This record gives sequence, structure tokens and C-alpha cells, in this order.
Amino acid sequence: MPIGVPKVPFRIPGDEDATWVDVYNRLYRARLLFLTQEITTEISNYLVGLIIYLSIEDQTQDLYLFINCPGGWVLPGIAIFDAMQLVLPDVYTICMGIAASMGSFILVGGEITKRFAFPHARVMIHQPASSFHEGATGECMMEAEELLTLRETLTKVYAQRTGQPFWVLTEDLERDVFMSAREAQAHGIIDLIANEGVEIVKKDQWKDPK
Repeated sequence: MPIGVPKVPFRIPGDEDATWVDVYNRLYRARLLFLTQEITTEISNYLVGLIIYLSIEDQTQDLYLFINCPGGWVLPGIAIFDAMQLVLPDVYTICMGIAASMGSFILVGGEITKRFAFPHARVMIHQPASSFHEGATGECMMEAEELLTLRETLTKVYAQRTGQPFWVLTEDLERDVFMSAREAQAHGIIDLIANEGVEIVKKDQWKDPK
């Protein structure tokens, strides 16, 4: 039975008493963001807006993006990736559950040395797919050319951010490649596996603002 979004107490700056806000609102205020569904234009715009707003609010504090994502649309995913590279704060990426398809692209886009996965998380990479099923031959050919362009773009980014040769990523993206956290670390998609010995989020982030 759905319980809805839990609420937690939080004191808004300037107020004497705490008010009840939904838990995600509280987490956003601590600079903790979540990508926990398929990437769509709406989800992309929402996350990009949060990333930019929080970076303007404080350019010295890092952002943390927790990912449990089955994939989604390519261009909205690239928009999130580009926003992460644009802002001044470093963006941690943490895979919990699965980062598949564009989810893994967002994961690899975190600040290098600050990309994590939970011990039992899974990562999957593959080439972009088309949703174009019907249409004239010319339209299909144009979409095929666009897909090849997007594939080359994604492959270059994976190669740059993992340190793997371009040809290795080209072969990997030919099929669905599932990886454990350890395998993703060896592949260069993540840097560390989160466990009891790794502190990702600092405790002082939970202090209410004055």
C-alpha cells in the first residue's frame, strides 16, 4: 500500500520553528539529488534546474546525484550530463540499484575520482536505440545518420571519462554489457565502491541553516 512521500521537520532560514517538508525537499536542501526513474524531457529539465539553482546558491559545496535509473531518452540525458560539466561545484554520482543505458552515461559524467557505486549495484552500457518505427525511407535514413552521430558522441565521452581506448568502447556498445560494481570500477565507469570505509556525504550537511 503506498505511503506517499514521508515528511520530515526542517527549519527554513529566518524562521524560529521547524516546518514539515517532504523528505526529497529536505534532501535537495542538503544538495542531494536523485535520478530514480526513466529519463524524460520533464525529468531532465527538473534535474538541470536543480543543479543550476544549487550551484548558483553556493558554488563551493559539492552536489550529490544518486542514480537508480533504467535508462531513457538520449538527448535529455545528454542535457543532464552537460549541466553537470557546466557548473562550478563538483558533482558526485552514486549508483544504487542500477544505472543502465543513459543512467550509466550520467554516472560516468560525475567528477572523476568522485563516482561511486553501492556494492551490489549494477551498471549496463549499450548503444543508443531508435524509437522510429514507421515512416518514409528518407526519414528512416536521416534518423539512422542521427543515431550514428549520437553513438559516436557517447562513445567519445565514455572513452574520455573511463580512460578506455575508443575501439574498446565501440565494441562494448555493440551489445548490452552488464557489470557488477567491481567490474564497473575496473572499466573506469566508477572510481570507488561505497562501503563502510568510504564517506560520501559529510554529516555537517545535515545541520539546519542559521
